[in-house]
Amino acid sequence: MLGRIFTVGGYTLLSRLTGFARDIMLAAILGAGPVADAFFVALRLPNHFRAIFAEGAFNAAWVPAYAHVHGERGEGAARLFADRIFTLLLASQVVLLIVAWLFMPQAMSILAPGFSEDAEQRKLAIELTRITFPYLLLITLVTLYGGMLNVMQRFASAAAASIFLNVAMMMTLALAVWFPTAGHAAAWGVLISGFMQYFLLAGDLARHGGLPRFAPLKLDEDVRSFFKALGPATLGSMGTQIALFADTIIATFLPAGALSALYYADRLNQLPIGVIGIAIGTVLLPEMSKRITANDHDGAMKAQRRAFDFTLLFSIPFVAAFLAVPDEIMRALFARGAFSKADAVAAGGTLAAYAIGLIPFVLIRSAVATFYARKDTATPVRASLSGIAVNVALKLALMGSLAQIGLALATAVGVWTNLLLVLFFAVRRGFLVLDRAWLMSLGKFLLTGIILVVAFWQIARFGGSALGGMRFHDEVTLVLLAAAGTIVYALAILVLFGRSWLVSLVRG
Repeated sequence: MLGRIFTVGGYTLLSRLTGFARDIMLAAILGAGPVADAFFVALRLPNHFRAIFAEGAFNAAWVPAYAHVHGERGEGAARLFADRIFTLLLASQVVLLIVAWLFMPQAMSILAPGFSEDAEQRKLAIELTRITFPYLLLITLVTLYGGMLNVMQRFASAAAASIFLNVAMMMTLALAVWFPTAGHAAAWGVLISGFMQYFLLAGDLARHGGLPRFAPLKLDEDVRSFFKALGPATLGSMGTQIALFADTIIATFLPAGALSALYYADRLNQLPIGVIGIAIGTVLLPEMSKRITANDHDGAMKAQRRAFDFTLLFSIPFVAAFLAVPDEIMRALFARGAFSKADAVAAGGTLAAYAIGLIPFVLIRSAVATFYARKDTATPVRASLSGIAVNVALKLALMGSLAQIGLALATAVGVWTNLLLVLFFAVRRGFLVLDRAWLMSLGKFLLTGIILVVAFWQIARFGGSALGGMRFHDEVTLVLLAAAGTIVYALAILVLFGRSWLVSLVRG
């Protein structure tokens, strides 16, 4: 399990690092103005639907269902099941793509109503979204193939696929002078990456299991069971995306640059979410599904508790850094070219607000795995919708006084609500036991985080006074923060937890 986590996390980390290189190019070329805001809307629309129909609801229902059929009735039954789901999935995505192309102006009026006052920006956003939207169809098939490979204990290609998004966008951005705008270059990069990811996953699956094929549609027991799980999961994912839609809609009414500040802050916030939270959750779901199918409920619970510990161990440094030195991070990474230091400060405040909810963001995928592995997608929906209600209400309350920072803060409070409810439901049903030892571990993690926050703050003060006249002051300060922070964190973990805890965590 640990080896698979590091496989997924390693490729995801490489994806995030190439993503930072991509975002540095985006910041330098697009900046934080009207063209950038139009592109980020064009990127968000297919991503919202992807999160609903692909990586969110579909993956939560598909992996346990496919694992169950594969484990209970063998490869032949699993292949037929995959063929039928593939046929339904492809047909629904083609219909959605046609509808989106035809009604994109109406969709833009809903998604970005603030653009209505600027006809040119609205026209650009519609044009760019029509370019990026087919990416959804391709990435949905990538999710289907990736789920099948994960059940086969093959995680590498699915984890590496998103690297192509960054590579393709950097290639097209480098050729931006040949496009009408830099926004067009970035949009075409998104679409090209969809084809690259599709062929990577299709090739891996063709070699090791065989690609799904068209099959006559038949609502047998397996398909009905899948859709029974997919329905609640879709509602839950849709609720999350409604909150993100609210971010986009509200930000279009805020001053220019608000959407861009949200984007760059979220990109950094997504680093630990992807490398840690999603990587561990991706490995944990098929692991728990397999154990529960074998009636090893104690083993499933131990796997989940171990996943929680790994998640917190790797996440605490990010939370501390994003809370203590967000401006220094943003200036070092993005403040160049068309992205000013004022833009970096706006994005830094947004990053700090997101960081308040980072712990539940990275834990939620592992927390809901205990329900998804039992094909219960309804219970997490109840928690998710409650969190969304809190989230949206706070967005409306805080947008006036705090602008995009208020939107990020509302997101943080909403995801805390979601996680606490999921844990409450899991404990009440006996799926999870929060004993004294684990609560003591949480207290130690909290203390470690406080120590690291103080250390980061002091190091940043030193960098500001001692390195202020240096040409690459911000970049050198960030390297110093990373190096010194690693040493402080390692010492704090060893002192508070002890070497034996680390050994037992690794060995299981």
